[in-house]
Amino acid sequence: MSIFQSINTSGSALTAQRVRMDVISSNMANMDTTRGEYVNGEWQPYRRKMVVTQPQGNQFSSFLNKAMGSKETEGGVKVTEITEDQTPFELVYDPEHPDANEQGYVAMPNVDPLKEMVDLISSTRSYEANVTVMNASKGMLMKALEIGK
Repeated sequence: MSIFQSINTSGSALTAQRVRMDVISSNMANMDTTRGEYVNGEWQPYRRKMVVTQPQGNQFSSFLNKAMGSKETEGGVKVTEITEDQTPFELVYDPEHPDANEQGYVAMPNVDPLKEMVDLISSTRSYEANVTVMNASKGMLMKALEIGK
């Protein structure tokens, strides 16, 4: 295992959590956007975005590296895609709204502010935990360098 493996692993997690926080911020900013995307001649509300992550590397490469005697393994996480939540839009009665249909209902984005805040808190805590791990790794490396003097 490389001396910098834990720092690289934490760094990848920091990047993934930052992307997650950016997507959550975008969702919150667009929670009232009724004209998000123009599809088939009409406007659709903003659709909530979600971040999909997966471990870096795959099991085959780890087993292959181990079989070849290499102690180097990939670690960490990576963002594979940003998907759209397919939850149906909520219809709100507002006949005065410019995007209201013939019955007076407006399709609102499928963004739930409570769910977004829970995701934001979770992402923030994960980010903070990875900063702590990175600082601990840095402290151990610094101690190892002092011993070598």
